[in-house]
Amino acid sequence: MKQTIILLCSFLLLALSATAQSADRLYEQGKALYDQKKYNEAVPKLRAAAEKGHKKAQYRLGKCYAKGYGVEEDDHTAFLWYQKSAAQDYHKGQYELGRCYRKGKGVPKDNKRAFELFTLSAKQDNGEAQLDLGECYMKGKGTAADPVKAKYWFNKAIRNEKKGKEILADLRKKSAEGDPDAKKILEMVGKK
Repeated sequence: MKQTIILLCSFLLLALSATAQSADRLYEQGKALYDQKKYNEAVPKLRAAAEKGHKKAQYRLGKCYAKGYGVEEDDHTAFLWYQKSAAQDYHKGQYELGRCYRKGKGVPKDNKRAFELFTLSAKQDNGEAQLDLGECYMKGKGTAADPVKAKYWFNKAIRNEKKGKEILADLRKKSAEGDPDAKKILEMVGKK
């Protein structure tokens, strides 16, 4: 009896491991195709991995629906996939879900919920979320306006290891084009 239980447990662990590896493999194949802009080939692999609960595949499949890459553009379906990814604490899923709430894409607009999601993502060092969280504090969207917290998050965003240089360059470009928010952010962080 004891050997049967051990054998059954071993089999279940092996089956779970194979499923996880399969989802990882499907995601990696789908991501490679996505990166090559072969969206029609990427979507079935991403969907298969996402349906197995792969948080990165759920996020990327959401991007496909949000942009119409390999599927018909559908904000609500994008929202649902981002929601699944965010529920697994994936910072990119949280960020995109926050954007859905901020813009009212696929879901009714909700600045408070967007703020909450940006906070979760920003605390995981997502540079884009840090920038958007700073804007929430700057404008009082979803939270009380707080210029000290806004400046803190703007500085985190432009110093972000992965996205900081890109964020700063984009802010400078928008400022040069006359965007008042970009100008204000650059003034706040001393990067005019």
